[in-house]
Amino acid sequence: MEFAFYFASGVAVVSTLRVITNTNPVHALLYLIISLIAVAMTFFSLGAPFAGVLEVIAYAGAIMVLFVFVVMMLNLGPASVQQERVWLKPGIWTGPVILGVLLLGELLYVLFNNSTGAAIGHTTVDAKAVGISLFGPYLLVVELASMLLLAAAVTAFHLGRNESEGTKP
Repeated sequence: MEFAFYFASGVAVVSTLRVITNTNPVHALLYLIISLIAVAMTFFSLGAPFAGVLEVIAYAGAIMVLFVFVVMMLNLGPASVQQERVWLKPGIWTGPVILGVLLLGELLYVLFNNSTGAAIGHTTVDAKAVGISLFGPYLLVVELASMLLLAAAVTAFHLGRNESEGTKP
């Protein structure tokens, strides 16, 4: 299982470097998603499948939804359609697809090679233990994070809404 951890960590580092060095935002987003999935794989390899699933759902899924909302909010018209065709040529998907297939192979290795359910001598962290921690000693931090997310959602709504010509902000 050490191999799975180091392999996923390496994929996360490589894809994160590609996020930073890419000048095209769509390409950087593809590598960011691969990076987040690789971080989830490190959680799986360490014996924390609940944290890995939360990583995929909350981060990789939320970033894709955010990206779709930004594209819908901008509504750039027919010029953007041609630009998206240029950005999403099949060759652009080569790097993220290779890294994604490697992570899928690692996931299959972790799932079928580990019969005890614990990785590297650790016990598996289940959802109940995470819930007890989050709503026990870390309750204040969870509530502060929820308030921060609410403030971000309200700010995004006010920045994205269209003002009619007769009203002032």
